[in-house]
Amino acid sequence: MSESYGSYHQLRENMDRALSELNVKADVSYSIVYYEEALQLGLKGSPAIRINRKDIDEGGSPGIL
Repeated sequence: MSESYGSYHQLRENMDRALSELNVKADVSYSIVYYEEALQLGLKGSPAIRINRKDIDEGGSPGIL
């Protein structure tokens, strides 16, 4: 991953730390999507975090839309 992907590295670090501290095992995947795809997927901000295909930030962060 390139540094140009903004918050990717921080997100990954935070997710790894949270799962470890909570002693939770999870399959986590990270994807980079560009603007048009983000619109099609209904992503409201960046980074977007989804669990079982549901956005955890129901209100949406300022960002894409």
